[in-house]
Amino acid sequence: MSRIFGFKSLLSAVLFFNSNYIHCQDKKPQHVPAVYTNIHEAEDGRLYVNKNGERLYEAPVTSKYKLSHIKGSPQGSDNGISFDFQNPIFKGKLYYGFIPYGDSKHPLPVYFKSSVDITHGKAAIDLKRMRGKYDMIGWEKSGKGTIGYRVVNWQGAIIYDGKVAFTGTGPFSVDQTLIEGPFVNLLTPNGATISFETNLATKPRVVVDGKTFSAADSSTHHEIPINGLEPDKVYDYEVIFGNVNQKYHFKTAPSPGTRTSFTFSYASDSRNGNGGGERNVYGANFYIMKKIMALSKQQGVAFTQFSGDLINGYLTDKDEINLQYANWKRAVEPFWHYFPIYVSMGNHEALYRGFKNEGGRTIARIDRFPFDTASAESVFGANFVNPSNGPVSEDGAVYDPNPMRMDFPSYDENVFYYTYDNVAVIVLNSNYLYSPSIGSIPLTGGGLHGYIMDQQLSWLGTTLQALESNNAIDHIFVTQHTPFFPNGGHVTDDMWYNGNNKFRPYIAGNEVPYGIIERRDQLLDLIANKSSKVIAILTGDEHNYARTEIGSNTIIHPQNYDKPKVAVSRTIYQINNGAAGAPYYAQEPTPWSPFVSGFTTQNALVLFHISGNSVEVEVINPDTLEKFDSYKLR
Repeated sequence: MSRIFGFKSLLSAVLFFNSNYIHCQDKKPQHVPAVYTNIHEAEDGRLYVNKNGERLYEAPVTSKYKLSHIKGSPQGSDNGISFDFQNPIFKGKLYYGFIPYGDSKHPLPVYFKSSVDITHGKAAIDLKRMRGKYDMIGWEKSGKGTIGYRVVNWQGAIIYDGKVAFTGTGPFSVDQTLIEGPFVNLLTPNGATISFETNLATKPRVVVDGKTFSAADSSTHHEIPINGLEPDKVYDYEVIFGNVNQKYHFKTAPSPGTRTSFTFSYASDSRNGNGGGERNVYGANFYIMKKIMALSKQQGVAFTQFSGDLINGYLTDKDEINLQYANWKRAVEPFWHYFPIYVSMGNHEALYRGFKNEGGRTIARIDRFPFDTASAESVFGANFVNPSNGPVSEDGAVYDPNPMRMDFPSYDENVFYYTYDNVAVIVLNSNYLYSPSIGSIPLTGGGLHGYIMDQQLSWLGTTLQALESNNAIDHIFVTQHTPFFPNGGHVTDDMWYNGNNKFRPYIAGNEVPYGIIERRDQLLDLIANKSSKVIAILTGDEHNYARTEIGSNTIIHPQNYDKPKVAVSRTIYQINNGAAGAPYYAQEPTPWSPFVSGFTTQNALVLFHISGNSVEVEVINPDTLEKFDSYKLR
């Protein structure tokens, strides 16, 4: 999750002292970033966009469910635990069961034989019914335990999975609870960062190898750095606070350039799918993600890379998108206890402001601001713990409207790179400053789906150059959500737009100098021609698996293309795996179709087996365990 950095402190200060403030629909002052244009304040304080004389007013923030509500505010009672979902018309079912910590490496609720009704937004669990033969955690003797609960609406749709610890044998009290995590992040040869969430502010500690690492402050969100460990070694770790005492383990990374044998996994696009049940736990495909992570664990992966569209997203309320992120994290949590999952942004992580015409149709959507607290980038960073070694923002680019002020969202924790032994993974954000309404980008300004902007491109070049000269690194993978070469589902956009180079971002009322295909070629030049170590581009967005050969014979430009054409000097591969549970896309014809192999709409997990200079790939359906592709990359 986002930590407080000098940039963010500077951004807040600069925005405070250098902003022209206006009022939005909630009457609070909001600075309209200079990257946008044609956004005005009406007499009543609402924001609007002027389109050919018609005012498109900003739609109010709406949400179907909020994380702060749907958690249920658990409270102890004489007989158990009561829940209040803060919505008097909400009705459904509450399923519940004990979580038997210590009984499994992957603790999950074992649901009780019956559920309780949610009526008028409230429900109550009778813990006294769970005595005797149903007391598999020994709560009657110990006077404490943890309940996992599942919130289901009246239509049978699963909305949220939560956890609550309790003390007592009647009456009962809600105890300090580890409600999310712990997660292993930022793995190094000498340590990691353990992150988790608690229901109450507390100052926990993590014990590793007899050493205690304590949180700096009392809080509900915790990121505790672990250091001083030995490379390539398994360590038990213990999270301790109140009555909580949970034990897991992780393995430190090898020393750089050790060239041990290891495996990592890759997937993308787990937003909710069709079919009911756990295929849609409000915004996330629980079913396939649990299968993917279980297979990753069975394969002994060192880490997992997941590149965007974790959730359904496209929301206006930060509290609602936090609910969908919480659901995604809950799906993978039992496995994230043990090894890192690095995540990046896709288009469905969009959190936006929308502007509607008189008929109620949304015409324009832009990345939500203020950027430092409400943008898709900042909310994503607040939900995950990723490296903070990327570029600062797009400030300083040739199109920066004000070099003396921070005008763009931060790249912190959404553009970065990390290394493991002799492998480096570079993570890009191809949905930065994303404006979902493509046709309205010239109207308001904003980023284009699939576009890598100037400062990010420059950082990529610098990072590749540094890794090229790093003798410990043999293989580089570059990953972004959108394919360079779409094959099915996104041929009309991504980095192709049906071969139309005119598409590009607009900043402060002006189009940026390079179109989408020009920018793709500039990326290819860096990745294929100026680097010898990049072995593959890992993409998603299209809900299928496909391998595309990118070489000197691959046709990559439209007919009659009038811009300079990049000539790819060596062969690399685009490995697309957007098959982590989102609704499928079939293959479509493209100029590079003859160079596409392995295309399938099966759910897929890509496994990279690294052994020194060798890289082999296996692709397995996590639902059926069928292996349907395998090849040697190097």
